[in-house]
Amino acid sequence: MEKKEEIFKKLHIDSFSALALLIPSRYEDYRLYPKLLPSTHMVVDATINDIRKTPSTFQLELYAHNFAHPIRGVIFHPKPYMLHQFAKNKRLYLYGQIECKNGFCSINMPKPVSESNIGTITPFYKTPLRSDILRRFIAKHLNLQALLAEGLREDIATTLLELHFPQTLQNGLSEKQLFALKFTELFLHMKKLRTKKICFPSLSQHASDITNWLDTLPFTLTQDQKKAIEQIKNDLKSATAARRMIVGDVGSGKTMVILASALLNYPNRSVLMAPTTVLANQLYEEAQKHLPMLKTALVTNKTKKIDLNEYDFLIGTHALLYKGLPEATLVMVDEQHRFGTKQRALLSQLVQSGERKPHFLQFSATPIPRTQAMIESAYIDVTLITQTPFKKDITSKVIGKKEFPNLIEHIKNEIAKNNQILIVYPLVKESDAISYQSIDQARSWWEKRFENVYVTHGKDKEKEQVLLEFREKGSILIATTVVEVGISLPCLSTVVIVGAERLGLSTLHQLRGRVSRTGLKGYCYLYTNLKSSKRLEEFCRTPSGFEIARLDLKYRNSGDLLSGKEQSGKQFRFINLAEDEEVVTQVRELFN
Repeated sequence: MEKKEEIFKKLHIDSFSALALLIPSRYEDYRLYPKLLPSTHMVVDATINDIRKTPSTFQLELYAHNFAHPIRGVIFHPKPYMLHQFAKNKRLYLYGQIECKNGFCSINMPKPVSESNIGTITPFYKTPLRSDILRRFIAKHLNLQALLAEGLREDIATTLLELHFPQTLQNGLSEKQLFALKFTELFLHMKKLRTKKICFPSLSQHASDITNWLDTLPFTLTQDQKKAIEQIKNDLKSATAARRMIVGDVGSGKTMVILASALLNYPNRSVLMAPTTVLANQLYEEAQKHLPMLKTALVTNKTKKIDLNEYDFLIGTHALLYKGLPEATLVMVDEQHRFGTKQRALLSQLVQSGERKPHFLQFSATPIPRTQAMIESAYIDVTLITQTPFKKDITSKVIGKKEFPNLIEHIKNEIAKNNQILIVYPLVKESDAISYQSIDQARSWWEKRFENVYVTHGKDKEKEQVLLEFREKGSILIATTVVEVGISLPCLSTVVIVGAERLGLSTLHQLRGRVSRTGLKGYCYLYTNLKSSKRLEEFCRTPSGFEIARLDLKYRNSGDLLSGKEQSGKQFRFINLAEDEEVVTQVRELFN
């Protein structure tokens, strides 16, 4: 028998809990029955009375002792080795499909069964190991004690063992068994995540009282914003360097949480890094407006040489990484996933150099399902901001060619009210692969019929300037999904997304979130050539980004949290993060 480590390596697993998840692909019932069951696989205790060969078959005349009458055995296209398994007058156990016709019964494709397996329900596995080798290994090592030692709950462990040592034959998995498999799969995943949670002593354990500042704001923060600020306040006081991700829907007021965090950290220095110059500028303007008591610097590629030591709050793009930053006790990043691998590596050095580390906050406008947030909190603290400061009034609608004249009429009416329009195309240049116009094909049509039409896309070096000019004096902006996250466009009332079925629901939601930023009546039109789309219709009925994220998960399956791969492809075999919140809740309790 091979050693445990060698078997684990061949099976690509590292624990008995993972072994328990390698459930049988089928079972064979080797129990002896006194009565024939037609169209069923059964075991026959048989003596071979006679053997006959034909060109394509091998026929056995058998006496079935458990049934107490004769039965015929038929092997089609026998292999040479099969002929040696059978001999006249030999008594053996045979397993095969029972068929009865015209009052006579046969056992088709009978195979000999070892006496040691008689009376059992025997599992068969699809793994790199032969089933008999794996069965012996499981029989020797997989037990309640081994599973409990790894931290599994007793009821879950007992249910898993039933799958490998069955007492009754079953069709498919019971609800209880499926729950145990989901539980164990998630348990192992969160166990791995916890190994990623590394704690370091913090550079500072200080949080200022900002009650007076909150009272002087010209608006009242939502309960979610207040909750986030309170959690960050506790983080900043901690002797352990915080690692928190604050996830908020589009327009949920994350900017005020960022500014509050910098003020809580004052008089210590804070750094905030944003993915674009436009976003960095916007955040800088908000800081100037609401935090006049802090000396704030804007750091971009265009920034002249300044002494960063003189500032309390540094706001900038990735240019911050190349400026030789002074020590900061709080580092914040907006939309971290939008930074390149090299920039993220530099950022890691920024927040992980030396023994003591700054507190680290990530902000994201891409909502994630509650289930995913609960799982990710195994290795990073997660705060969800689900409320918005004001209720957005956005009408979402799926449209096609027939509705195009009505769309043009709507656009004219909105422009007459000094509102702005965003039209998102799937591609910049023409492609045979897509049955929609590109920006290059469509722009002249819009430019001939409307004034103040602006065009930009991801590879446009001037895109940030174009967006700024459009904000001040544009009517229509033609773009790709470059505007998915970024500049605030207070007069934008309408977004038209061409070829909407090609985009993920979360991306559609981000684009929809560009409109109605200031309480303006908003419209989102999903233009498609499809006759119908359940997915897009469901999107139109769902205003919440967190619900959209759950829908996205349902339609696309979950990505890999551990490796950071995109959310496509199926990571879990049993669990469905869009539906199994109860499983997630119960697994979480084991780790709390």
